[in-house]
Amino acid sequence: MARSSLLSTRVLLVCAAIGVATGLLGGIAGWITVPLLAWLPVVYGLVLGVHVLPGIIAQETLRLPWVALATHVIAALVSSAIAPVYAMQFLGTAVLFGGIQELVAALVRYRTWAAWRFFISAVVIGLVVAAAVFFAAHLGAFPVWAQITYLVVSVLGPVVWTAVGLGIGVGLRRAGVARRGTPA
Repeated sequence: MARSSLLSTRVLLVCAAIGVATGLLGGIAGWITVPLLAWLPVVYGLVLGVHVLPGIIAQETLRLPWVALATHVIAALVSSAIAPVYAMQFLGTAVLFGGIQELVAALVRYRTWAAWRFFISAVVIGLVVAAAVFFAAHLGAFPVWAQITYLVVSVLGPVVWTAVGLGIGVGLRRAGVARRGTPA
């Protein structure tokens, strides 16, 4: 008897569909990054937080190992087609965010799919984003209130987008996207 692949064709097609949809958002986020950092950098965490969507939606929908990382990579490739100047950043973000999401899922052995688990990865990603962009946007030159606002928004951005992604993933599960086996 042949052993079925964890990432079957069906699973990969679902990851691809989610990756294309979220990759479009990621590409748009890429193009608004520079103007946003120039005009209102304290809200950048909300924009960057959109990049948590591929893995959150894939994990909530499919509840399988490796779907977050696979979907993030597909989303990064789509985003790169829309905003090629950011291709390396998209791929780096895909590996980092997808890796964090997979790591948190692996820590609970891919057995716990409660919302708290997704929000743990969102907070970790938010802290990484806050630290990285704090230096990239030179926020140290801003008043203390702006720095604090930035840090709060940077952590809350991935948390808010995680809530959105969970809602979408639940909807996809209810629609039967995660159904296993062959159609009748």
